[in-house]
Amino acid sequence: MSESTATPRTVLLRGGEVHSPADPFATAMVVEHGQVAWVGSEGAADAFADGVDEVMDLDGALVTPAFTDAHVHTTATGLTLTGLDLSAAPSLEAALALVRDFAAARPADRVLLGHGWDAARWPGGRPPTRSELDEATGGRPLYLSRIDVHSAVASTALLDLVPGITGLTGYEDGPLTRDAHHAVRAAALGAVTPAQRSEAQRTALAHAASLGIGSLHECAGPDISSEDDFTGLLRLAAEEASPRVVGYWAEQGQEGIAKARALGAIGAAGDLFVDGALGSHTACLHRPYADAGHTGTAYLDAAAVAAHVVASTEAGLQAGFHAIGDAAVTAVVEGVRAAAEKVGPARVRAARHRVEHAEMLTPETIAGFAELGLTASVQPAFDALWGGEDGMYAQRLGAERARTLNPFAALLRSGVPLALGSDSPVTPLDPWGTVRAAAFHRTPEHRVSVRAAFTAHTRGGWRAIGRDDAGVLVPGAPADYAVWRTDELVVQAPDDRVARWSTDPRSGTPGLPDLTPGTRLPVCLRTVVGGRTVFMRPDE
Repeated sequence: MSESTATPRTVLLRGGEVHSPADPFATAMVVEHGQVAWVGSEGAADAFADGVDEVMDLDGALVTPAFTDAHVHTTATGLTLTGLDLSAAPSLEAALALVRDFAAARPADRVLLGHGWDAARWPGGRPPTRSELDEATGGRPLYLSRIDVHSAVASTALLDLVPGITGLTGYEDGPLTRDAHHAVRAAALGAVTPAQRSEAQRTALAHAASLGIGSLHECAGPDISSEDDFTGLLRLAAEEASPRVVGYWAEQGQEGIAKARALGAIGAAGDLFVDGALGSHTACLHRPYADAGHTGTAYLDAAAVAAHVVASTEAGLQAGFHAIGDAAVTAVVEGVRAAAEKVGPARVRAARHRVEHAEMLTPETIAGFAELGLTASVQPAFDALWGGEDGMYAQRLGAERARTLNPFAALLRSGVPLALGSDSPVTPLDPWGTVRAAAFHRTPEHRVSVRAAFTAHTRGGWRAIGRDDAGVLVPGAPADYAVWRTDELVVQAPDDRVARWSTDPRSGTPGLPDLTPGTRLPVCLRTVVGGRTVFMRPDE
């Protein structure tokens, strides 16, 4: 396979399987001027063969819409890919050994950066102490974010770079949370040079493209990254062959909305924190944690949510909030409902405001999402990683409450739009794994069909930004697609979410790979965005 990335070419793809609702039996597709021009059968494709720049023999490969990851932190993802990743460390001792090796290998780094530790999965359940980090680094500045990125541990040398750190909320002789964490994270990321930042962004975008991801929703903000980081990423993605990047800037009020618009964001949304995360005991709950005597942290109340939604709606921008705990989700629903009473429910619904994560839902808050037209931007890999009877959710909440988390099926039944993502680097970029996690949720009643999960991870991300014409391979849609090497395609029976599969072509439904746990996931051969190739596997 070969194709220029400079300009969109007219290409005929033939001899494969094209996943298109326009023709469930399509084996060929024509791309012209960066759009899908035609899908159909192999025999009809002959009429186009002489009028295209290239004929691509698919050799039986599957063509699907490119995935959209609806919640990503791109620079942090790149830094994890190129730096210290502790997510696989099986113990505290193993994590400290990785820190020692990393410090020895990076003598020139002003601040050592790492991510992904999870003491809840280690024997003893204890995070590293400050003195242990000081010893492992030889006294150098070090920042290690917990896997949920809502708390971190740091060495003494890094804390010394933050004036007044001991007086900030969330300062502990252990994991840092709240204001103390935000201040230390800002100091750590401020030490990243522009060259390091660009390298990390390119690495993350290239990795996403290699997985068939054609679009990323960057969830940025003053407590997460920086204006330079955000604008640099948008510029890099626009100028180079890469996945599309849609930017959200999470800053409150009129000034935040003006900032979002000035920076090129499509919404004052993303990680505008209403609360924190369950793993760090900072998600805001109605009832106390099972393993802690408090209910977490509330950053915004319903009145603040309402004010932001009103201002965003009147400015013509999406609002959006990070809300995980049930009390935080309730505050969002109550706030958006109050905003709808002020500016009108039709205007609020038309704006397609978003809620990121939305893990602890009740029947009442699900109904509120449907009533108010809220999009649920969710991460099925959270359940795969932390769900189950013995997982972190059960440790934090008890098994009964844990079983209610991430109710994807109930959301879809209520008509709530879903957009799937990873929250990378919290969980890795892994689109087919994400679809599998939604279809094989650890709590069976929350499972959705593979088809529904795939749609939420392709078309759902486009709909979340107000585009109903994309994320699907039909004439006139953007030519954002991926080519896959995969095993036999199957069609899931619509009335049986995971148990029965059909290969009968008379179903009239496009097939998808069998994602039953234990089966091989598809391998991406090529990713195309707007008709331009942004990834091609070298051996193809």
